[in-house]
Amino acid sequence: MLLDIATRAPEEHAFTYLLSEPTPSQNPTGRLSGWVLSAKDLHDVAGMPTSMGSVHRTYTPDRSDEFIAALEAEGARFIGKSAAPELGLRVDTEPVGLPHPDNPLWPGCTPGGSSGGAAVQVARGLVRAAHGSDGGGSLRVPAAACGVVAFKPAGADLSVEGFITRSLADSAFLHDLSPTRPRARIGLVTDPLFAPVRVADHMVTAAREVAAALGRAGYTVVDVAPYPQAADTFAAFTALFSSRLKDIDDGSAYSDFIRDMGRGISAAELAAAHTHADTLPARLAAAWGVDAIVTPMLAFDPPPKGTFTRPDPPTSFAQQTEWTPWGSLCNVGRLPAACIPWPVRGRTEPVGVQLAGISLADAQLLGLAQVVHR
Repeated sequence: MLLDIATRAPEEHAFTYLLSEPTPSQNPTGRLSGWVLSAKDLHDVAGMPTSMGSVHRTYTPDRSDEFIAALEAEGARFIGKSAAPELGLRVDTEPVGLPHPDNPLWPGCTPGGSSGGAAVQVARGLVRAAHGSDGGGSLRVPAAACGVVAFKPAGADLSVEGFITRSLADSAFLHDLSPTRPRARIGLVTDPLFAPVRVADHMVTAAREVAAALGRAGYTVVDVAPYPQAADTFAAFTALFSSRLKDIDDGSAYSDFIRDMGRGISAAELAAAHTHADTLPARLAAAWGVDAIVTPMLAFDPPPKGTFTRPDPPTSFAQQTEWTPWGSLCNVGRLPAACIPWPVRGRTEPVGVQLAGISLADAQLLGLAQVVHR
């Protein structure tokens, strides 16, 4: 593994920091003994520099983040830090002052983000699994862009930590979950929820084929349209997402734009966003009458690197939403979701398809996804 990584350029291996050998195991007989992971470079591993996606924000922590520390306590070892955009604010992976990882499937194109470095490392086989986080699609978007697997647990907040893997079984093991196949009614959503964008035909085809496979497996599958409050959900996402960053220091033009957006959110608007988030699962269940949904993950193929960094920040924000107009639904509603690669006839690159739980728990959503991705 180390030799393979060392022979690659940073754009290929997507590490912002790399050890000569993995950290010592804190528990050689633990449940995760033998697992060597990378950690997303927005999260702390004791003694490893954290860049927060910008060379200007780099510091070296004395202790690991809680999620990382729990993995270490179970025996997992860390080999380095995977690249992410500044503060994880974009759906690409182009950190300030650091190399920009290249998409293994689409040379010259973005691997997605913000856990893009993690997706690159798993797609290239450099690590079996990579740590990441998801606050608006940040695990699922790069997994879709790079042809690998992501699972976002329901969690208790807008953002949760998890992993990018090559199999749902590995995701389940790392989260210590036992997938169960649920009884469920499935909704197929191919119209974009949060942006007026034309969805590429092969993205729709992939989602329809996954839905058809679930139908053949005995599930009732129905087409459903965007729900009436979709615009309110995206407004809630914007308020929740940006308000957390209102106190960040000056950085790039884009991070300053998000910070200023957050400073413009009133207390009443933030309270309304939290209320919308709390009631969203019930709203979706009432509007759709399903237990889970299938959607494309991306509206079109990964664009060239620089697509989201060249425009002015408001234009970039809109363009990112157009690329992934379904992802943030599961963050606002704190719903479990998985992204799996699906082969489409006539195409070399797989297409990322999202399965998201409406009434399903984490283990049930994983069990449903395993029906179509073995």
